[in-house]
Amino acid sequence: MPLIISNHREAERRAAFHKIPFHFVPVAEDKKTEAEREQLTLLKQHSIDLVVLARYMQILSPEFVAQYPLRIINVHHSFLPAFSGARPYHRAFERGVKLIGATSHYVTETLDEGPIIEQDVVRISHRDQLEDLIQKGRDLENVVLSRAVRWHIEHRILVYAKKTVVFD
Repeated sequence: MPLIISNHREAERRAAFHKIPFHFVPVAEDKKTEAEREQLTLLKQHSIDLVVLARYMQILSPEFVAQYPLRIINVHHSFLPAFSGARPYHRAFERGVKLIGATSHYVTETLDEGPIIEQDVVRISHRDQLEDLIQKGRDLENVVLSRAVRWHIEHRILVYAKKTVVFD
């Protein structure tokens, strides 16, 4: 049974529409351990075996990641390894890049360093403003994340070392 655990309420109405259980778990800086403990309890109660991070924008603890090895997929809003961390579209805009990308990868203890599952890019021109980069990037993130999740569910991904092979 799917489940949405979120640190903000933006997805609550969509979850209700699709009849997916929604749990709001705020993640305060000084209460992160408690929030992760609550999240892990919910995941276990609902027998969740794959965690998908989208707009979570928090770094998971090594203890959390250890509970779901190669079963946490993140979408990052850049073509990793370029512009890892926060605000990559802003940094790409400042640099005047001609391509922006999105990356889905397995989460490991090291931020944005997990085995890459899928990536894609879109061309940017001098006419594009920051808002254009953000919108184009979000569209790309949806595609890249959905492919990665589908391939994982279909058991089409082989992980070795820090890489993946995705079978057709």
